[in-house]
Amino acid sequence: MSDRHGKDAQLFDDVYTDLAIEAHELAVERRGEPEIAGVWVDTETTPVAKISRVAIKTPAAAEMMGKAQGNYVTIESQAFKDRNREAQEELAQQIAREIQHFLQALEIPQDGACLVVGLGNWNATPDALGPRAVSELLVTRHLYEMAPPELRGGLRPVAAMAPGVLGLTGIETMEIVRGVVDRIEPKLVICIDALAARSSDRLCTTVQLADTGIRPGAGVGNVRKGLSRETLGVPVLAVGVPTVIHAMTIVGDALDWITRSLTGSAAHENPPADGFDRVGGPVRLDPARINIRDERVRAIAKGEVQRGGTDPFGLPLDSAQKRYMIRQLLGPEFAQMIVTPKEVDALIEDVATCIAGALNAALHPSLELDDILLYLQG
Repeated sequence: MSDRHGKDAQLFDDVYTDLAIEAHELAVERRGEPEIAGVWVDTETTPVAKISRVAIKTPAAAEMMGKAQGNYVTIESQAFKDRNREAQEELAQQIAREIQHFLQALEIPQDGACLVVGLGNWNATPDALGPRAVSELLVTRHLYEMAPPELRGGLRPVAAMAPGVLGLTGIETMEIVRGVVDRIEPKLVICIDALAARSSDRLCTTVQLADTGIRPGAGVGNVRKGLSRETLGVPVLAVGVPTVIHAMTIVGDALDWITRSLTGSAAHENPPADGFDRVGGPVRLDPARINIRDERVRAIAKGEVQRGGTDPFGLPLDSAQKRYMIRQLLGPEFAQMIVTPKEVDALIEDVATCIAGALNAALHPSLELDDILLYLQG
């Protein structure tokens, strides 16, 4: 979602994520410290979701996280994958409440006009979240302007659009949105987009809200001009759901999992002579000890020197070496592969309906949160 900046952000090149909570987890893991100066994190658990709030308060923290300075809310739930309609309805209510908190923090008046933009390519299912969510919105701007004040019933003027992508229109998304913003002058722009995650468990199970704006295509390496307060002149609230993950990330996680599962909490420094580990299983090669960037290992591979000693693979694999090894394994083509769940059609349908229902309830003060059920049918 946000830009990657500086040298520290380069650490995220092969494990890119649009989610601030994952960026924080990675930064903590790599720094070996439980907290990052300038970053505030709070977690809340409800019956249907886990809500994480991340506030990046300083430029230095933004540099370390590789995310724009601002506020992020991540709502994680298995209700989508379980296709639990009742849980999805409760989840939509929670998302609506979080959106209302953003509206209050941004000081958007109750009758302030909003423009909802569904980003993405409606012809590609993993990227069709924005257009599908927009199609289920309660759009009221055309009715609001014609109705007398006493009949407006507390509804907010809401306009919506799905501008498509550069490959379909030949126009930058930011240019289209800015033209509409200049014309209708909304108080807030809400952008809905598909994101990229680092963890496969978060695919189509996580909703992120952020007041930092959004950069379309950042998650798949096709970064377009950003939509933010700086480029549009009005506050921008980003609503995103991770629908894809990089193949390189999956392979890297698999190596980590194999290391932990086959060797326990620590690598075998001195393999037993009988060929079996402490629990009776056969000793297998520990991927964390394959150092293919070591000069001696390269020389062995070329036949220039003979193997010798008890540890021909060198030191334990660090993160940079692991990325190098994965790139060599996958090759230039597969290393750039993007993966999405096989049931993505059903997941996108449920997520889009839930987000649309949450926005309908949050944007129109006259709608009670219970009335969100009306917008979750179908």
